[in-house]
Amino acid sequence: MSMDKDKQLPRKSTSTDIDAFLQKVAATPVVKKSGQRGRLIFAMDATASRGPSWDHACQIQSEMFKETAALGGLDIQLCYYRGFGEFHTSQWTSKPDELLKQMTAVTCKGGHTQIEKVLRHAKSEAIRHRINALIFIGDCMEEDPDTLGQLAGELGIQGIPAFIFQEGHDPVAARTFKQIARLTNGAYCPFDIHSVQQLRDLLSAVAVYAAGGRQALENFCQLKGDTVRQLIHQVKK
Repeated sequence: MSMDKDKQLPRKSTSTDIDAFLQKVAATPVVKKSGQRGRLIFAMDATASRGPSWDHACQIQSEMFKETAALGGLDIQLCYYRGFGEFHTSQWTSKPDELLKQMTAVTCKGGHTQIEKVLRHAKSEAIRHRINALIFIGDCMEEDPDTLGQLAGELGIQGIPAFIFQEGHDPVAARTFKQIARLTNGAYCPFDIHSVQQLRDLLSAVAVYAAGGRQALENFCQLKGDTVRQLIHQVKK
């Protein structure tokens, strides 16, 4: 019996996964006023299982700023949950050193997922200032998928695309993450914790998109290695 596509276990990102992801990023509309800086919420699961990934994210975050500097810059807000109901958000910053200091001060703690809080926070922030994109990195989902779907749909109406990166092989999380991406007009991509360069390029691509839109993303892809550069042929279609 064939398994439903959404129920298959997510595996290490292949070139096809990445092609599809960046093609979806490129197709997502960006609404920005001329001269306005891009604004990106960078949300992460900081529960115990994500310790090694958090360390990688600390290494990667400066690349996101570097790639967007020539586009007028990017303001990023760190958002994470951990432990027993802990949910934290940082001040908005355009300084990579400041964000790195905040991230390296965090230790991962055991606890349940709080993705609902991430989505509600993005909704609330968008009322005060436009949000160009939401990035979420996580490995599991322990909440009501219908509630998350409702909130994702509301984010889609607000024009906030969610770009979801899944670490690991949890099929329940994969189904819900794909739904969130679809309802927000964002994109979903699994990743391999050992492919740090690959994750760096993917996160940087979303940051470039948030700061400069589709054309900036196409330019970015042309400058990257073979895995990412080949995507430009599909992005232009």
